Amino acid sequence: MTAQNPTASHGSAKPGQHGLYPRLINLGGVLLPVAGLVIGLWLLWGTHFNWLYLGLLVGMYLVTGFGITIGYHRLFTHRSFATPKWVSTLLAVMGSMAVEGPVLHWVAVHRKHHQHSDNHDDPHSPHAFGGGMLAMIRGMWHAHVGWSLGKRKHTDLSTYVYDLKKDRVLVWTSRLFPLWVALGLLVPAVLGGLLTMSWMGVLLGFLWGGLVRVMVVHHITWSINSVCHIWGSTPYKSNDESKNNVVFGILALGEGWHNNHHAFPRSARHGLAWWQFDISYIIIRAMSWVGLAKRINVPDKATRESRRLVTK
Repeated sequence: MTAQNPTASHGSAKPGQHGLYPRLINLGGVLLPVAGLVIGLWLLWGTHFNWLYLGLLVGMYLVTGFGITIGYHRLFTHRSFATPKWVSTLLAVMGSMAVEGPVLHWVAVHRKHHQHSDNHDDPHSPHAFGGGMLAMIRGMWHAHVGWSLGKRKHTDLSTYVYDLKKDRVLVWTSRLFPLWVALGLLVPAVLGGLLTMSWMGVLLGFLWGGLVRVMVVHHITWSINSVCHIWGSTPYKSNDESKNNVVFGILALGEGWHNNHHAFPRSARHGLAWWQFDISYIIIRAMSWVGLAKRINVPDKATRESRRLVTK
């Protein structure tokens, strides 16, 4: 997923640094969840898995996934709705527990992506390696995860989040990113231990609700950058290669309606057709019913039709 100016991405990389967090930390964030999956699958031989751990996996996926889709993306990056300060802080913490980077850095990169979508300065376009099968494979790898592991330019991203840096609470929440990561791993471990009254429950809660959940969230989120810029439908003019992909429309909690999103970046609703299920928007709308969301931006029918392509 990606970004644009005040609807676009954070962080300031100082000269001599390759981004806010070194590549080794990013690599650890990719490999440790995979190690958790391997250990969890190994423990399955002893039947150390049941509905409790599935519930922790799914529950933590939804909590942290909505932190990304509703918080990091639709609220902070694109300002597509407004919410009280305590709610926005909670969403920032939930998104941080997904282990995709501090909120300001995530927003900055995403805004830069929107500003330069699928051109030379896009941080993670899959279309930067020419034509042919090999180029497509290289592009998929780059867009999916390679962009976060390779050398990055000494670029100051702070200009992309000048608006958010005025919010001192959000700045501190972003700086406390390691604390929220630890909390996201600790919560399922503690729940697993308390609900089973065993140390094995602690371990399995940590593995399935923590590490494996992080891996699932990562790869589904990263698929918006890779898959949804290659395969799917293009109903709207977006000046890039963004696609609507029904599989990730569901798995990514509404984010897979990516062509819709790039055509209307400030829209809180990504699934614009009645059949395009967008659970993140449903939750935003439900929040509005109890006064927790207001000024919800959704393009009207005339605006949508003005950008519709004749051929789908």
